[in-house]
Amino acid sequence: MKRFIHIAAALALFGAGPALAEPVGQTAVFTGLDKITARITRLEVNIGERVRFGTLEVLADSCSKRPPEETPETTAFVEVFDVGRSLADELTAEEDSREPVVEHEPEQIFSGWMFASSPGLNAVEHPVYDVWLIDCKMVEPETASPSE
Repeated sequence: MKRFIHIAAALALFGAGPALAEPVGQTAVFTGLDKITARITRLEVNIGERVRFGTLEVLADSCSKRPPEETPETTAFVEVFDVGRSLADELTAEEDSREPVVEHEPEQIFSGWMFASSPGLNAVEHPVYDVWLIDCKMVEPETASPSE
């Protein structure tokens, strides 16, 4: 009987640890830097959607954030595509008949995990733009209405 109590107590202690799954967010928040104009833009990218920043398109596939009682860390799996010239460049080219407008196939320039605590660890390498993860907006838990 004592052995059963010791085993039950050990199992209870192991089950009392923190949950392994991190909460999943619905929106990844990035900062984008245009190196030419020195403009900084805040990008909010819903999971599964693409957001345009200059000639780049940012797609966040996943975003998670550790709970406040643990060491802070925000991670996101991100894909970045270079879609070529911007719309302003294309309009200028249409006005100037010497340069034809050419459709560009989007080129994937980054695919991987980004960490908010280490923006230089997995950086987007582009000559004009920098993009890095800063936060992950979490799904707000719905408040339960009292049953009547």
